[in-house]
Amino acid sequence: MGGFAGKVTRTAIRTHDGVQMQLGAFNAMPDSDARSVLEPCLGVSRWVDEVVCARPYAGLAALTAQATASARHLTDQELKSALSRHPRLGEAVAPTEAPYSAHEQAGLGVSDHDAAWRLATDNRRYEERFGQVFLIRAAGRSAAEVSTELERRLGNDEASERREVVRELREIALRRLQQVVQP
Repeated sequence: MGGFAGKVTRTAIRTHDGVQMQLGAFNAMPDSDARSVLEPCLGVSRWVDEVVCARPYAGLAALTAQATASARHLTDQELKSALSRHPRLGEAVAPTEAPYSAHEQAGLGVSDHDAAWRLATDNRRYEERFGQVFLIRAAGRSAAEVSTELERRLGNDEASERREVVRELREIALRRLQQVVQP
């Protein structure tokens, strides 16, 4: 993250997932710091800019509504940029690439050799079919649930899968945003 990431203030703290702060602190921080906080939520510059420029927010509902609206449609380039920040499920995650991903994938149980092998095999099948990393909101899902969903999505056509990927990116971004900005 940018200049804000290393600071701890009265209204923002650094956690294992990144930064947590109150909405008032997010509203008041300089644009460059707010961008640094939002960038790991969804690596799409337009989305970050729209969410930053719409401040101040009266409440979390307004912030969530703006973040949702700004992530509803992604261009092909935005989609590619966002996907480039997400590691394959079950693979080691570099904190600089995706600071939230390791925590989000923790429940997949890929320490089990068989589950890890299945996930790697499923990832390859998906990438061969769609030419991109398989993306799903992994937080709160088991490896079996992810595999079932991946299997279902392999039957999608390109347009349907693109819509699902954008929806998953939006869900991931909103979940991350809710972890960062508190009431």
